[in-house]
Amino acid sequence: MEAEGLVTSSRGHGTVVRQRVPLKRLGIARYDKAKWRDGDEVAFIADRVASGRGYRRNEQTQTVSLIEAPPVVAAAHGLPEGAEVYARARLVDPTPGPAGRGGGFRVLYDAGYEIDHMKEELFARAPRPEEVKLLQLPPGEPVVELHRTTYTASGTVVEFAIGVHAASRFAWEYDFKVPDSAKDKKGQ
Repeated sequence: MEAEGLVTSSRGHGTVVRQRVPLKRLGIARYDKAKWRDGDEVAFIADRVASGRGYRRNEQTQTVSLIEAPPVVAAAHGLPEGAEVYARARLVDPTPGPAGRGGGFRVLYDAGYEIDHMKEELFARAPRPEEVKLLQLPPGEPVVELHRTTYTASGTVVEFAIGVHAASRFAWEYDFKVPDSAKDKKGQ
């Protein structure tokens, strides 16, 4: 049953049935400006509300540090490899963290960088050994890696985020207007 991901076992806690209902990770709706700019509902709270789950403020452990940009991060920002960037690492758990009113997008907004649009890419892959341990994955469970690039209206990249999610614990939802490039070209 553990190999199928139905139960987890750990020293001192025994074997327990895994929760099977994935957390719904909203696509576009989780970034609604009214939630973080005008209120204090950051994206992870929006996901929990949409999934019918409770939450507590400060339900994330976070670290923020100045690092040398890895190649994928440097490329996303149009920077040379090794340029200094701020990195924020988060793990959702019950340990309090320093999440502020409106979260990271509010910090950018207050600094004069209003977000306008994003690009998200999803990749399924096998987890690295450290991810298996950190995410407490059962044998054989894949992860989904999300790359999100956030832009201002002028095209300035203000955030590049990499999220690693246990595949069975999340479900993504996107609701968007279907483009019609032929119609758009006629109207120009």
